Amino acid sequence: MNEFQVEFVFAIAYWLFAVCFIAPPDAFRNGGLTVQNLFDKFLGSEQMDFVGYHLRRTTITVVCHSALPLGYHLVGGVVSENLNLFNLCYSGLIVQAYFAVAVCALFLGCCVASFWSWNNWMYHPLAKVLGSFNGPWRATASSVNIEFRRIDKFCSRTSTGGSRIYVTDSWVIKTSAYRVDLAHQQNVHLRILQAEEHPMSIETQTAVQFLWIEVQSINVAVKPFTLRVNSTEYGDIKDKLQSPIRNARSVVIHQTLSDQFLKAFKEQVTINQPYFLPSDAPEPERCVGCMAQVSNIKLMKMCRDPTDGDCQQCFCRPMWCLDCMGKWFASRQEQSQPETWMGSSAPCPTCRAKFCLLDVCVIPNVHDTANGTNQS
Repeated sequence: MNEFQVEFVFAIAYWLFAVCFIAPPDAFRNGGLTVQNLFDKFLGSEQMDFVGYHLRRTTITVVCHSALPLGYHLVGGVVSENLNLFNLCYSGLIVQAYFAVAVCALFLGCCVASFWSWNNWMYHPLAKVLGSFNGPWRATASSVNIEFRRIDKFCSRTSTGGSRIYVTDSWVIKTSAYRVDLAHQQNVHLRILQAEEHPMSIETQTAVQFLWIEVQSINVAVKPFTLRVNSTEYGDIKDKLQSPIRNARSVVIHQTLSDQFLKAFKEQVTINQPYFLPSDAPEPERCVGCMAQVSNIKLMKMCRDPTDGDCQQCFCRPMWCLDCMGKWFASRQEQSQPETWMGSSAPCPTCRAKFCLLDVCVIPNVHDTANGTNQS
């Protein structure tokens, strides 16, 4: 391999590394070749100090990425000594111009980092956004940190170029290489912009759909930003959000296998024979599964003759809602054979009496005293 080929291969390898370092794929993240892993001790704990962690992370990321052009010049001088990269007086005009641009890039990166961290991070973009809400920005940062420590927050399992999505009780947050976008849940409008479909996912080797959701805040200091969410996570993020997600373009959202079954489960149960509570029966209590809805399901042997079949009569009082019963039924099935779920059976979650889908009866006109609505 001659000198030119060595230089060419080095250039390709270095800039491929630079691209992967800026937008790290799974292999780089697993190998620890990310800013977060390399400067782990300096950054601290994201779980304990979310705002402080990302103030430091975005700042040091700017410096590291701005140093990549100069790094190419320095490493290239070691690989190809005949280029005289360390002796600019004997280098060509192109090499001298590249060195000047590389030094300027690093200098600008350091200036940005110094400006952001000046006066205890007062001028960092994240601090300015936090300061646009009521009160000092550090008080708002403390509120964000407290909510981020809770285990019930939504965290996107998919990431693009190192970006992550979090939804806490009050905040919608998106972290990327150089910035952190966040908006208060009570002040946002959300809408689906488009769906992005791929015939095969690298992680699952199956078809995958991503939804682009725009987050627009009524706070003028918060710029609109977009969330790229896997359609399989759409139900989870929707449950955590306080505002509805408008689907004005009628984007068809691909559901998970469990979501599809739950939909079919509900459709079948609604056409089953209903169960009417006796006149002297007390009002059903909250579902013991979710404690959110009133129990509106009663298991009654309806599929076959009472003396025949595998199904058994359940004598439990209504204790479950339709959603929780559907999820329980799906969890007791053979996960590798979803085509058999509709015709299979499951044990009662309370007494273990076996029942099938035809035995699930809805209790009509169950009054929800907390919400003031009727569930059927």
